[in-house]
Amino acid sequence: MRKVLGGRADLILMKRWEHLAIIAHDMGSAFQLLGVASFMPFAVLVFYREWGMVLPMLSAPLTFLVLGWLIARIPKREEVPRLSVALVAVALTWMAIAIIGALPFVLSLGMSWTDSIFEAMSGWTGTGYSLLVSIDAAPHTLVFWRSFMQWIGGIGVIAFGIALAGRSGLAPVRLFRAEGRPDDFMPNIVSTARRVWVIYLTLTVAFIGLVLLAGAPIWDTINLVMVAIATGGFAPRDGAMAVYGNVWLETLLIPVMLAGMLPFKLYFLLYGGKVRQFFRDPVVRLILAMAFLGSLFVSLELWLVSGLEPATAIRQGFFVTISGFATCGLQNADPHLWPAAAVILVTMWMLVGGAAGSTAGGIKVNRLILGYQGIVWWFRRFFVRSNVVIPLKSGGRVMTREVSELEISKNVLVIALWILTIFFAVLIALHLPHAGFGVEELVFELVSAMSNVGLGLGFLTPASPLALKWLYILLMWVGRLEIIPVIILFIGLFRGFEATVVK
Repeated sequence: MRKVLGGRADLILMKRWEHLAIIAHDMGSAFQLLGVASFMPFAVLVFYREWGMVLPMLSAPLTFLVLGWLIARIPKREEVPRLSVALVAVALTWMAIAIIGALPFVLSLGMSWTDSIFEAMSGWTGTGYSLLVSIDAAPHTLVFWRSFMQWIGGIGVIAFGIALAGRSGLAPVRLFRAEGRPDDFMPNIVSTARRVWVIYLTLTVAFIGLVLLAGAPIWDTINLVMVAIATGGFAPRDGAMAVYGNVWLETLLIPVMLAGMLPFKLYFLLYGGKVRQFFRDPVVRLILAMAFLGSLFVSLELWLVSGLEPATAIRQGFFVTISGFATCGLQNADPHLWPAAAVILVTMWMLVGGAAGSTAGGIKVNRLILGYQGIVWWFRRFFVRSNVVIPLKSGGRVMTREVSELEISKNVLVIALWILTIFFAVLIALHLPHAGFGVEELVFELVSAMSNVGLGLGFLTPASPLALKWLYILLMWVGRLEIIPVIILFIGLFRGFEATVVK
């Protein structure tokens, strides 16, 4: 009996390995390209003459290159993967890059593996939480490595690989979708991914020039713009934004964060001179409206309830609220000192997050719009006869009833899974030390982690228990992949997944 069970287990493992081998070449190419890109921090290393960082910084690109080479050498199979295979591959990839990205922290600062993986996961996912004891004492090369991870991870490592590798076909398309890229980027994903990267790089350079007008040092400006456009949140100095005390710097970073949370496909309209069409887009309008109204509410709370001066209340309220809504994580105030109503509103805005097809995390504004349209559609159907067809219009398209019900169901599923995940995470956190922090503040922290924000109340520190740190790591991982890939991964480990053979 044991031999039979053992043989069956080996057969299942072999089958699952074969399924992942279908897209091994694409994944290997992505790792190799990440390896090449990971040499970028060496420019900082040479500039600041931090020769002691050579070996620690070599560890990441060399590991990417070797691992990519090994994966790419897996015999290629002429099959087209199901979406479930791509979802699993992407989930594993994001965990792998967090482990590889942790190597410079382990080798240069002697940080523990847990803290290093936390730092790298926070970096690649654009979250912004940090467990570095002192950023000011860290080498410049390592500080730039943190910013660089967020800048690359903002668009997505798979999108990065597809753009540079120039590979098209159904397998890259499914990898692209599995990373959370919207369907309207199809079918020409290679050219679209490249155009998105051109826009991304152009915005980064342009905003660096803009933010330099605030008078901040060029080193700080480059790092701040990289993490702001990526809606990341890693500050290059201890004390985050408060250390600068520069209201103009904070003001100029607000449009950078807003730009990062808007769908990049809309910048094609600006490039074509269609400015009015850009601002007529419902996603842009809703984001700008929510950003203003949320910031106004929080500012009023800080003024009327906390007793802050109006100028200070507006400065903190607008910057932190927009940073949370954009899932950026830069902060110029401590929300732990805020009224509960302000904390709850920022929590809700973080949960929503930016738009699909942007660098932002969260549930996404697009799902709110589709959810509202779905509710209206359902209620309209209640007041007509069963044989009357009421179409659902979304994104400028008229969808059939079957497609409408499918899209709404998927939309509701993701929202429900997101809220359930936060619920269970709060239950776990309540059983860990949380003295001085209320339930609403625990919810704030965990939503911040899962929405890849990084706004903190001081709940998580380098001295926090390992269980709490790994809870944050898992939430950041799950949130960046929008839950489904991780669920498919764990289901696939037990039940497997099938592949479709190309005829």
